[in-house]
Amino acid sequence: MTEFLIAPDPNDPRLTRPVTGIDQTGHASEIRVVEERALTIYLNSQEIVTAMTIGDYPEYLALGYLLNQGMLRRDDRVTGVDYDEEIETVVVRTERETDYEEKLKKKTRTSGCAVGTVFGDVMEALEGLQLPQAEVRTSWLYALARKINTAPSLYLEAGAIHGTVLCSRDRPLAFMEDVGRHNAVDKIAGWMFREGVGGADKILYTTGRLTSEMVIKTALMGIPVLASRSGFTAWGVDIARQVGLTLIGRMRGRRFNCLSGEARLSFDEDPEAVGEEDARHRRKGAVDAD
Repeated sequence: MTEFLIAPDPNDPRLTRPVTGIDQTGHASEIRVVEERALTIYLNSQEIVTAMTIGDYPEYLALGYLLNQGMLRRDDRVTGVDYDEEIETVVVRTERETDYEEKLKKKTRTSGCAVGTVFGDVMEALEGLQLPQAEVRTSWLYALARKINTAPSLYLEAGAIHGTVLCSRDRPLAFMEDVGRHNAVDKIAGWMFREGVGGADKILYTTGRLTSEMVIKTALMGIPVLASRSGFTAWGVDIARQVGLTLIGRMRGRRFNCLSGEARLSFDEDPEAVGEEDARHRRKGAVDAD
C-alpha cells in the first residue's frame, strides 16, 4: 500500500453514500455514490465563491483556491482559517487588508468540472515566470503511475471523481480527490502553503485533462512538471510552452506523450521492460478523460 502524507479516506461515511437502483438485468443493485456539498469561501469579510466539493479538507481547498486566484499572496500572513461545518463556510483571515470587489466582476468561466473559474489578471502573473530546471526520469513516471493507480481511493469506491497527487521523484506525497480536478489541485496548493512545502523539485500528477486552467495553476504553484493519464487541450499546451512547463499526458502503462518541456526528461528505463496496465486501470483512465 502506498503511504501518503495526506490522502482522502475512502471509508469516510461523509464522502459517499449508498444508493439503490437496478442493474442491467433489472435486479436491485446498491452502489456508493460521491457526495457533493456547497462550500462558501470568504476572504476576511468578503464572500468570494461557493464551490461544489466532496467536503473533505475544506481549509486546504479555501487556501489553495485563494492562492491560485491571486487573492492570497505567497507571503501573506494568514491569521486564521475557520471552518463552520454547520453552515459549510470557510473564512480565511489575513493580516493584510483585502478588497477584491472589482476583481470578482471579471471572472471567466472555464472548462473545469463543477464550473472552475479563472480571473483575467491571473494570466498576467505568468508573464516573466521562470519555472525551475528539474530532472524528470522516466523510471519515476512509471513508478508513480503504478503506486498511484493501485492506491485506495474514492474513485475505486464510488467513481465520478478526479484525483491529484503531489510527488517527489518516484514518491507520492499528498493525494487529493474531488468532483472537480481544479478543486483537487487547489487542495494540494493549500496543503503546500500551510505546510511550507516548495514546488521546485516536485511533479504534479492528475487523472484529469491537461487544460489551460490546470497548467496555469501548476505553474503558479512553482511546480515544473505536470503529468496526466488523460489528454491535452491546445491552449493548455500553448501556455505550458510559454512558461516552460514539462507537460506529459496520455500516461498509461509504458506509453506517454510529452508536448512541452521535454528537455527535462531523462530516459533511464526501457519502455519494453514496463508492463501494460490491467483492464481495470484502462477503464479508469477512459472514465477520467471525460
